[in-house]
Amino acid sequence: MTQEFDARRLNLNAFARDGAQLVGHERLSHFQRLMDEAHGLGGENVLQFTVRGDSRPIGSGTEQVWLQLAVEVVLPLTCQRCLAPVEIPVTFTRAFRFVASEEQAAAEDEESEEDVLVLSPSFNVMELIEDEILMGLPIAPMHGSCPEPVKLQVADPDFADEAEEAANPFAVLLQLKKNGMR
Repeated sequence: MTQEFDARRLNLNAFARDGAQLVGHERLSHFQRLMDEAHGLGGENVLQFTVRGDSRPIGSGTEQVWLQLAVEVVLPLTCQRCLAPVEIPVTFTRAFRFVASEEQAAAEDEESEEDVLVLSPSFNVMELIEDEILMGLPIAPMHGSCPEPVKLQVADPDFADEAEEAANPFAVLLQLKKNGMR
């Protein structure tokens, strides 16, 4: 019998034991934090994902739950050079190993190549996807070549800059001295 799995309420043990796979897509508009990063743009963009479960023996007859996650999406962000929208493709594949407690996850995560998470009876893969995308976003998204030339001057050419020369403080003191102030 094939069991139906829901990416928002995934029974990790059953999913891994069955070696199951979920392939799906979701509109970007369903991810509030990603929409905040995109300033409300690109809600119709489609995020595609594949999640595969695996159960691996770790000795003494016990098994460990693993998830393989692959994601593809294009995010509309703001170019930090020209401040125009820029489409940033985000693609990644990651492995996650699940353990019984937060303490164990914290201890093992530092030493392992894969991410270590806490096993829960109802795991939300969609939240994991959003977290991973947010952590992988570029700090300063930019176009390879901006569509408009970037303005690299501070003042407008129409702005008449008539900077007054600052008075030399020693000249002011000299003038005070000449005027009899001692």
